[in-house]
Amino acid sequence: MAATVSDGGRDPDRYRAAQLGLTRLLVRDVRGLRRLIIPSRLRTSVPDWMAAVQAIVDQYARTSAGLGAEFYDAQRDAAGVPGSFTVPVADPPPDAQTEAGLRWATKDIWERDPDVATAAQLQPLDTRLEQAEKKAEAVAQKLVTDAGRGTVQDAVKSDRQAVAWARSAALGACAFCRMLSIRGAVFKQDTVNFRAHSGCHCMAIPVFKGQRFELSDKAKEWERLYREYAAPYSGDQLRRFRQAVAEHG
Repeated sequence: MAATVSDGGRDPDRYRAAQLGLTRLLVRDVRGLRRLIIPSRLRTSVPDWMAAVQAIVDQYARTSAGLGAEFYDAQRDAAGVPGSFTVPVADPPPDAQTEAGLRWATKDIWERDPDVATAAQLQPLDTRLEQAEKKAEAVAQKLVTDAGRGTVQDAVKSDRQAVAWARSAALGACAFCRMLSIRGAVFKQDTVNFRAHSGCHCMAIPVFKGQRFELSDKAKEWERLYREYAAPYSGDQLRRFRQAVAEHG
């Protein structure tokens, strides 16, 4: 049995690399759909583009969820816990969720009265479309990656041999993600969902009965910075931690 488990190491790093590779392919395919948006016919072409992006997100979300299930199975086998378990693979995001995200991404492309338009809405159409594409890529990335994270979380909730999950942040993660990752395996089965932002590549690490969780070396250094520069300042901890990471991290 694997007596210890960590947010770092070969298996978590390989899983993160697989999810990163998947999202790179996702972004490539979403960019390829830009041709469906015809500037002279935005009202009719944007809905077609949204439907195509929805199909791409569904496809990649299923793959992301599958990667999450494979990772959970591998971690469970390594832990040597008794009994069999079938990972409940997360469904793709609801259509309404993807549509809402894409509507947000494209909200500035439509013509507005100059008296009420924002600075972004007054940019040339080509600029607005380019910005909308970047936002749509971020929306798609989060939805797809959430499918893998959700699969691991749901498995922890359902598996009697699982006791918690820990957050694993990438080396170049933002201060918010690093601050959450140093909390370790405190996320119990039914207490909290995974808080992620666009572009977030953090992942959930399952912890099983009989295992002891240990922070990776990088997370231990983040914990040191947090305790020294941020922990004593209630209400201002994230800002101070972000500054400490920028100056010392």
